[in-house]
Amino acid sequence: MAASTATAPTDRIDVFWESGMLNHNSGNGVFDTGMDPGFLDVLEKHPENSDRVKNMVSILKRGPISPYISWLPGRPALLSELLSFHSSEYINELVEADRDGGKMLCAGTFLNPGSWGASLLAAGTTLSAMKHVLDGHGKIAYALVRPPGHHAQPTRADGYCFLNNAGLAVQFALNSGCSKVAVIDIDVHYGNGTAEGFYRSDKVLTTSLHMNHGSWGPSHPQNGSVDELGEAEGFGYNLNIPLPNGTGDRGYRHAMTELVVLAIQKFEPEMMVLVIGQDSSAFDPNGRQCLTMEGYQEIGRIVRSLADRHCSGRLLIVQEGGYHVTYSAYCLHATLEGVLNLPTCLLSDPIAYYPEDEALAVEVIKSIKKFQKDNVPFLKGA
Repeated sequence: MAASTATAPTDRIDVFWESGMLNHNSGNGVFDTGMDPGFLDVLEKHPENSDRVKNMVSILKRGPISPYISWLPGRPALLSELLSFHSSEYINELVEADRDGGKMLCAGTFLNPGSWGASLLAAGTTLSAMKHVLDGHGKIAYALVRPPGHHAQPTRADGYCFLNNAGLAVQFALNSGCSKVAVIDIDVHYGNGTAEGFYRSDKVLTTSLHMNHGSWGPSHPQNGSVDELGEAEGFGYNLNIPLPNGTGDRGYRHAMTELVVLAIQKFEPEMMVLVIGQDSSAFDPNGRQCLTMEGYQEIGRIVRSLADRHCSGRLLIVQEGGYHVTYSAYCLHATLEGVLNLPTCLLSDPIAYYPEDEALAVEVIKSIKKFQKDNVPFLKGA
């Protein structure tokens, strides 16, 4: 009974999923390039491949967390719905690329046969998950979607992303009457597309904890630096937290408690969106942040607490990156355990120990906190 009391009354996660999203195939090659150099016997799958998500689905269906999971179907988005975030010119470009049999839209980002249909499913499924929460059918929904979306900007693709699933859901919440929405993005890469979509808005607080990678070319001109604070009415409502490589569990916990919690408390949102990527893990091929299951669980617990305190428990979780086919699924399981605020761990870490030294991260976080207090109007004096 004690365990039941600890997780009552709404402790289930409604997972929105459609198998058609597996039809997106980014191909094989040298990492994410699609290139065959001619001297390798084995070409690896593109890191954003269907295997990673198959394991996420299976661990939620057959892992120890399964009693807390409810499954709901998604749907394809209508083209008209996409225009709430993306420009008509960009959507037309994607439609034409699909009609022509595919296109490399930018480095590592391949729209192949099947990709457009999967992208529409990802967008529509995320919208369905948000509507489910807003309509009061559940407190916590998880859009288990691919292709990912948080790099897709209103007018361009970027970083394996075609449509900004989270951005579309946030705009839907605003259009449905939410006065303020907070986004917490823990993918290892800067959520530049979501930030760009709301860069001039004071209705959306976009917060991104990411590896300090800077711009990576024309498709990703943003640096993710602390001084990218937003513009016009949105100035101060884009909070970037670029963390040093190897920040680890304790460093991320420190960033959450020192920076994110304070910002959310001051902003007082009506709806919370947690954008998750397991590429922040210690063993991901696409990141260097060294989170383990323990760190993900703690982040989930903190975000759940914020949602309970400020948003009547309403929380949408949106899947992004995470490219270690096995460990990403385990880290997802840990994140959702934290969101459920379970009293004990359900699943042990198969890799477990990773040495940590958070000293550098603590100093970086201290400097970011000072910068934000000095420059962000709604945080001054906090």
